[in-house]
Amino acid sequence: MRELLDAVADGTLSPAAAEAELRGYATDEAGRFDAAREERAGVPEAILAEGKTPDEAATLTATAVETTNRALVTRADDATARAIRAAVTDEFPGATVDRDARARTVVVHGEGYEPPALDARVAVVAAGTADAEPAGEAAVTMRELGATVTRIDDVGVAGLPRLLDALGTVREHDVVVVAAGREGALPTVLAGQVDVPVVGLPVSTGYGHGGRGEAALAGLLQSCAPLAVVNIDAGFAAAVHAGRIARLVDSIRRAGRSARDSNRG
Repeated sequence: MRELLDAVADGTLSPAAAEAELRGYATDEAGRFDAAREERAGVPEAILAEGKTPDEAATLTATAVETTNRALVTRADDATARAIRAAVTDEFPGATVDRDARARTVVVHGEGYEPPALDARVAVVAAGTADAEPAGEAAVTMRELGATVTRIDDVGVAGLPRLLDALGTVREHDVVVVAAGREGALPTVLAGQVDVPVVGLPVSTGYGHGGRGEAALAGLLQSCAPLAVVNIDAGFAAAVHAGRIARLVDSIRRAGRSARDSNRG
């Protein structure tokens, strides 16, 4: 406690960072940022920009960088991305700001940030171009979790040869996230063709009866091929589920290498 107080007093630690050390979260005028989530749950806290003003999202982003040296923002529109970039540039001149406009994500890494690295490969597969937004959110999140990510796009089952051509690549991965709208057939088809976990991500494409992702979600829940299913357009949730599997894969591989090294010694 005294060391934290001394660090705040001499300016080497901000009040927000000290609060995060003591409570696990930091409070600002936009809310409370869960700075301890990654240590506690293995997943970084993400800032959902949707429903927040650009200034609120930017304030929380600055708090995230201040306390964890990085930030992951989802569902960020143009105005929010501009506000975040301005706040980060002003407060953290050595930080990097990467925006994926299609995925609506903003990733900030503070100066000297060292990203995690998992010995695990994740394929993020999208049925059609219209499914790219939640698929992109999943891919960006997976990269922040440390996995090696491969995007495979526009391989929906309406043109089955496209999927068959990509099947060999998909099978090289440890986990597969599959985004599909309309009737949501692609995750079920893929789950019957690979021997690794598949996470189905229903997408709100489609219209009329069962539109807005409802038919896709219902189809995935009724899949005859075993897979996990997240909510409609929940790219972040799909990535978190796949990321936890990737962490297990990484730990098993690391343990295997350690055992082999010990046997050689």
